[in-house]
Amino acid sequence: MTDETQRLAVISRVKTLVLKHHFNIGNVDYGEWCREVDQQSATLTAADEGVFEESIRALLAKLKSSHTNFYATDVNSTRPQHVIGATLRSVIDSGSPRWMFLNVFEDSPAARAGAVPGHLLVSVDGIPAIPPVFPALRFGQDHQVTTKLPGQQETRNIAITVPQRKTRKGRPPLIEPKSVSHRMLTPRVGILKVPFFSGSFGIRFSKLLKAAVEDLKAKGCDRLIIDLRGCLGGSLGFANLVSYLCADQIPIGYDVTRKRLQRGYTSTELPRVPMPETKAGVLLCLARFAVQDKSLMLLTQGLGRQPFHGHIVMLVNEFTKFAKDKKLATLVGEKTMGNVLGSTTFNVGNGYTLYMPIVGWYSPNGNYTEGSGVQPDVLVDIDPDALARGSDAQLNRALDVLQ
Repeated sequence: MTDETQRLAVISRVKTLVLKHHFNIGNVDYGEWCREVDQQSATLTAADEGVFEESIRALLAKLKSSHTNFYATDVNSTRPQHVIGATLRSVIDSGSPRWMFLNVFEDSPAARAGAVPGHLLVSVDGIPAIPPVFPALRFGQDHQVTTKLPGQQETRNIAITVPQRKTRKGRPPLIEPKSVSHRMLTPRVGILKVPFFSGSFGIRFSKLLKAAVEDLKAKGCDRLIIDLRGCLGGSLGFANLVSYLCADQIPIGYDVTRKRLQRGYTSTELPRVPMPETKAGVLLCLARFAVQDKSLMLLTQGLGRQPFHGHIVMLVNEFTKFAKDKKLATLVGEKTMGNVLGSTTFNVGNGYTLYMPIVGWYSPNGNYTEGSGVQPDVLVDIDPDALARGSDAQLNRALDVLQ
């Protein structure tokens, strides 16, 4: 528990960091925001710890940016997909709101415990789980979870064991899911599931992706489904994924630093940099931009013609942190999240961490999907009852598109 003097120091540190580093994608008036913070400071210093943290998060929400959070470093209560490896969607069951398991990542704590997409979350550690409040799921703890099928009264108990995790350098804590899995769905159609772009610079992900793609091609894959539903984002590995969707080096998009945004720029003046294929290439690229502004136009790698080009479907939903910039695949599913900023963590003292965007990401033509997301080419919702029976309407529609 922090005292009032310590809390004032935390609030002051948060303000200072926002004014110095926050990427203002929402055209926020910082002066007005600071005045609101100052007006609430006296109340916040006297509030209980939970109210203090929630109030800081509410103030940060007024910055209108994704990848923005405030949390106690030693507790790290965050979203379910980060802690147990499963996304939750609010649904109505027998007239009441319930959390439904939507995406359950392979080999995650939720999957190992037996959580199933389409099943409903009734309670966690005896406490009812009722939307819109997420259940309290924490790193380094065992949770007794009660689930049930939609429309039924009979419940089932499972035990979810969450490993301990600490804040990673520049990133919030995360139970990292298996980043790439693949299999053949039909003699010609393969599927790649990508819940996370692993590795600091995407090189580890790129190696795993290459092995998966080569295996699918060896098995006769000339039509490809890329499942990005629930994708947590991550590293620059997404550029390697896009590189498999086209033969040549083409622009994926560009990032812009806060300083470059403030002084003005045109996208044509930015350096054009292909995604490096090796760790040595990444280090060389970092050295090249170490002493200058890091704003640049990112290009694909030019991996050549692939047998599935022209026959690619991407599955997306409201949790997908991925921006569609080129017509390289047919998007099937639901509107994406639109969280495409580059962020990092800051220690604000007294056991608290601030997570905040410091870089913007734009499509090659200058558009950005932050806060708006991307509409799929084929809109398909999930039927909770069918999903609980093991029928995936979005995947079935993707197969139809590829036929």
